[in-house]
Amino acid sequence: MQQAIIGYHRDQENHWVAQLACGHNQHVRHQPPWQNRLWVTTAEGRRQMLGFELECKKCEQGAPADNQPREND
Repeated sequence: MQQAIIGYHRDQENHWVAQLACGHNQHVRHQPPWQNRLWVTTAEGRRQMLGFELECKKCEQGAPADNQPREND
């Protein structure tokens, strides 16, 4: 199920996590060559991706909403 990115925060290991409109979180790491998401490395790149839809596997599984802390970047 496609869900829009509405915000971001960092996890305990300092990795970026996208907060989705459905209430779930999803890591958005830039780790080439496996994951090429250069946009996540800058505040402007993350802002430009607000509203972009990611596939939410948690929605497909019927998982409860995640905690979505506020992040200041």
